[in-house]
Amino acid sequence: MPHSHRHVMTPSAWVVSFGLAGLAASGPAPTAAQDTVRFEPTVGYPTFAVREPVLRVNPGVTLITRTNFGAYYTPEGGAFPGEVGPIYVEGATTEDILVVRIIEVRPNYEYAASNMRPTFGGLSADNRVRMLNDPIPTRRYLWSLDLDEMTGTTSLPDSDMGEITIDLKPMLGRVGVAPRGEEAFAGLWPGDFGGNMDAQEVRPGTTVYLPIFHDGAYFYFGDGHARQGYGEVTGTGLETSMDVVLELDLIKGRTIDWPRLEDDEYIMVAGSARPLIDAFRLAHVELIEWLEESYGFGRWDAYQLVGQLGESTVANIVDPAYTVVAKFPKRYLPR
Repeated sequence: MPHSHRHVMTPSAWVVSFGLAGLAASGPAPTAAQDTVRFEPTVGYPTFAVREPVLRVNPGVTLITRTNFGAYYTPEGGAFPGEVGPIYVEGATTEDILVVRIIEVRPNYEYAASNMRPTFGGLSADNRVRMLNDPIPTRRYLWSLDLDEMTGTTSLPDSDMGEITIDLKPMLGRVGVAPRGEEAFAGLWPGDFGGNMDAQEVRPGTTVYLPIFHDGAYFYFGDGHARQGYGEVTGTGLETSMDVVLELDLIKGRTIDWPRLEDDEYIMVAGSARPLIDAFRLAHVELIEWLEESYGFGRWDAYQLVGQLGESTVANIVDPAYTVVAKFPKRYLPR
């Protein structure tokens, strides 16, 4: 995979090398033999919605691609590039679950940007309500990324130490499907469709399970963060461009209400709502239902065990809906 956005293969090179001509908005039929597809995105959308697919794939495909690149990440700054998608998964129905295995998420550009604004962030004034205190200043932190050492460095203009270097933990802020009905949600929104959950847990080694509201699923991804703290308290992570490898598959004949996640240690559910307690409740109710349906626990036994063994993280407290990830350690599941 390339280590600098300047060296990413051009769209025409992808098409010539892998015979995927016409991967633009026309949404061509997938090739017959499709174990691996390399895809170069050329358009970014600001909303999650049903629209003409940018790509059609068969279940079981490994997708080698990247997030959209935009001026937002550069030293000069600029607009956010939007998400990759929608990707139409052949055979996906509203009676199925979309499976997204995250194989690789790796920065491919030398900078990441993190912006602070007066009315966006977990500790800022609310733009819906007048406040007496002075607003948080608008400020932009530009982080230099070392893609070999996987570290990021930024200056601290008001601090004695002057600058800091931290380890990177790449993740995807946004994975989702088209919402139900004719709904369209702006890119900042999370919900039962996934979307902008901003969960650290959406990283290499994690499998994300998403409900499907339209045949084909209409899968989106993007919003790469080189690192982000729990809660995303300032409103942004270390936003940058990523190389991405995903496996897309289906679980036929089963449905879920909220995004579920799984890694080597935990089964997890992401619930999104305001107030924060509702996001917490939604995530934990679905987690208990998962323990009932798939692992043979009685409801109240599952409730008791989640009360003693459950863990949770606050993924974001800055988006239009907050996100909580409820976790159950897999070592306590029946063998």
